[in-house]
Amino acid sequence: MGESKEESTKEVKEQEVDQQQESAELKEQLTEKFQDLDEEELRERLVNREQEYHELEKELTKTQEQHLRKAAELENYRKRVQRERSQIYETAKANALDDFLDINDDLRRTLKAAEDVEVNDTFMDGLLLVANKFEEVLNKYGVERIDEVGVPFNVDLHDAMMRKKPEDENVGSDVVLEVIENGYRMGERTIRHAKVIVSE
Repeated sequence: MGESKEESTKEVKEQEVDQQQESAELKEQLTEKFQDLDEEELRERLVNREQEYHELEKELTKTQEQHLRKAAELENYRKRVQRERSQIYETAKANALDDFLDINDDLRRTLKAAEDVEVNDTFMDGLLLVANKFEEVLNKYGVERIDEVGVPFNVDLHDAMMRKKPEDENVGSDVVLEVIENGYRMGERTIRHAKVIVSE
């Protein structure tokens, strides 16, 4: 172990000596190179070197700014692609669900009509099971029914089929009186507008 430490110390000292010799040689070379120049020429060379340094510094700053700008553009592009991909997915999901909404409405209408007639219990249980499964799928994807009455007419949610005078005089104009066909929305997106009758 002692020999190893001695060898290490010897190597460090040798490196220091080598560095000192290199420094001395460099100093000597510089002295020889510039010894024939007078003070004015040395000053001029120094000014030129400073100008070169400042130009290189400007070029470096410009290059760094370009790299930062390119990085920002790339990040913006990545975010835009991600947003567009998400929108395409949401649109495809809404379109796929839209194809089932009419079937769901037909099931609900059938169940309502069956309340007034005598229907086989087993058949009704099966129909209810299918209707509930439809509801579960719609709930799973965050689909909400637009079927409220007595709310203000909203062009983003409702499609006015006709206007009529309300029976209740306290009801103002542009209020949903009746829902002819349910609408549906998913989050902020309206999949299908509700067909409604609106007060005059």
